[in-house]
Amino acid sequence: MEFFELVKKRQAVREYKSDQVSREDIMKILDAANHAPSGQNQQQWEFIVATGKTKDKLGESYGKIGEGYAAQWEEPAKSDFIKYARTYGGAPVVIAVTVTASPHPLVRRMHLESGCAAMQNIMLAARDLGMGTCWMTGPLNDEAGIREILKVGEDREIVAVTPLGYPVSWPPKRERLDPDLTRIVHWLD
Repeated sequence: MEFFELVKKRQAVREYKSDQVSREDIMKILDAANHAPSGQNQQQWEFIVATGKTKDKLGESYGKIGEGYAAQWEEPAKSDFIKYARTYGGAPVVIAVTVTASPHPLVRRMHLESGCAAMQNIMLAARDLGMGTCWMTGPLNDEAGIREILKVGEDREIVAVTPLGYPVSWPPKRERLDPDLTRIVHWLD
């Protein structure tokens, strides 16, 4: 797929087939993440790949948070969200991106931004291989649970997680809020 087509076809997938993703494909995706730009070229990221029972534990943990989060929602949105949270949409893989923690605000920001670039590369590489992802920060509302399940030490900061797998179907692409870029691009001479 050409780059600009790839960027425009990347979208959040929330329902996955149970088909397994090969370790080889996961490593291709993570190699792309490892080639993301990083502040001062420090490459402070690490990637945690959760499958099987570990992924199931993440879903149980996030499901509890999801129940509270969606408590006031109307059906069927409420039960759909809780089901998604408990299973990460049925994806066979969940990837967490972590970066080195820092007490210095500017260094912390640099590391988080670098981790975000790595996450974007994960999503683009997955789409190029015919797989879906969904950038998720909601599970970070259960950061203690994620840290325990994934054995993430206090020396690391969790940037985001994404399910990874083959989509049941590609969701319709959502239109951009400003498709002709008239409100969001500002030219200064």
